[in-house]
Amino acid sequence: AIALAACSTTDSGADRVASTPGGSAAQAPYASTYTPYPGTPTALVGATVYDGAGGRIDEGTVLFADGKVLGIGGPDLAIPAGYSRVDGTGKFVTPGLIDIHSHLGDYPSPSVDAHSDGNEATAPATPEVWAEHSVWPQDPGFSRALANGGVTSLQILPGSANLFGGRTVTLKNVPARTVQGMKFPGAPHGLKMACGENPKRVYGGRGRMPSTRMGNMAVNRQTWFDAKVYAEGDREKRDLAKETLAGVLDGEILVHNHCYRADEMAIMVDLSKEAGYKIGTFHHAVESYKIADLLAREGICSAM
Repeated sequence: AIALAACSTTDSGADRVASTPGGSAAQAPYASTYTPYPGTPTALVGATVYDGAGGRIDEGTVLFADGKVLGIGGPDLAIPAGYSRVDGTGKFVTPGLIDIHSHLGDYPSPSVDAHSDGNEATAPATPEVWAEHSVWPQDPGFSRALANGGVTSLQILPGSANLFGGRTVTLKNVPARTVQGMKFPGAPHGLKMACGENPKRVYGGRGRMPSTRMGNMAVNRQTWFDAKVYAEGDREKRDLAKETLAGVLDGEILVHNHCYRADEMAIMVDLSKEAGYKIGTFHHAVESYKIADLLAREGICSAM
């Protein structure tokens, strides 16, 4: 959760009405029910430990209990009573990975049409949909990502067919019968946006707007203008799309913007200032090096 929010600091919106349903600060729906799995307290000893912050510990010790890493140190690190020891001599230990851009659960693997649920490609702006409502917790891709890649948590985003694809969700990579059992407690929602060729290809191919990049921007701008009217009102009439966008304007929902070209990123930064929201991260972002100074000045991450 810290990594996902690191470059996305915004106004807390403390003086605004929270963007939870009905305009109240009530408990958000579909809340996390995650609880740590029980386990035996374990000390992994003798391995070469890379701490994730540039440090290396030879003959290191790592302490695990209650679903968490509780201690990292050298061979002199005290091991509490009751811990099982695992000999890691000759092995290497690194932190688990946070996958900040995943479609697992929404696009399970192996894939068939029956569970291809990552794009609500029926309109170019669908901020009302939530990625978590498509997640299939039994997707075999989750366990493969854990076993083969060490992925311990993931942000699941809708696909990039739409300018506004919907809300993202951050999950712990644990077995669960429901998506709520995987939800990372306290992690903020995100909003997936996309610019460039994907929306104009999908909708232009159907003979409708947007079919150009200028069409993309026109739909973006009108959607934000309509959302601002809702956000500045009493918000009593439920509008799921505008609730999501109001959450962005309040600084409670983080924007994750699919974008490849540097010029488009710069335009999206201008749009964010016109509409009054903060871009947290450009995803893919293969040309972000061309405007690195601009992105640094705005505090925007690049997820490559």
